[in-house]
Amino acid sequence: MTQKKMNPLLLKNQLCFPLYAAARKVVAAYNPYLKALGLTYAQYVTMMVLWEEKSITMHELGKRLFLDSGTLTPVLKKLEALGYLRRSRKKEDERVVLVEITKEGEALRQEAEKVPIAMGCVLQEKGLTLTPEEIEQMKRDLYRILHALEE
Repeated sequence: MTQKKMNPLLLKNQLCFPLYAAARKVVAAYNPYLKALGLTYAQYVTMMVLWEEKSITMHELGKRLFLDSGTLTPVLKKLEALGYLRRSRKKEDERVVLVEITKEGEALRQEAEKVPIAMGCVLQEKGLTLTPEEIEQMKRDLYRILHALEE
């Protein structure tokens, strides 16, 4: 028996396409909840790191979010204008930008805590129920891809 050769250019044979399409759909599903907070998805994940860390260098923040400084800077500028964070340069090394959460940024956390719960409900309403084990495995697999593609 001969094996049929896989066509490498069929969309259904691509790993990248379902990742891309799923990411777009997930972010779109977040949008109504984030709009109520006045945040974009990029601003939301930035705030998630700040709620966890309180203070972090811009370089480390970019690494955590897999974003370069050209992409991260406008996000930080907007969040700073909203009063949720402040940026400063380290006294001992002015090349290092420190990003710190403000009291207003901390206060936003209480409202933001509702977002993951709401998203879980959205998925259940759509008929998708994932076990905690399935979620953890999916995250492990996706992080393996992210880390493999890091520069």
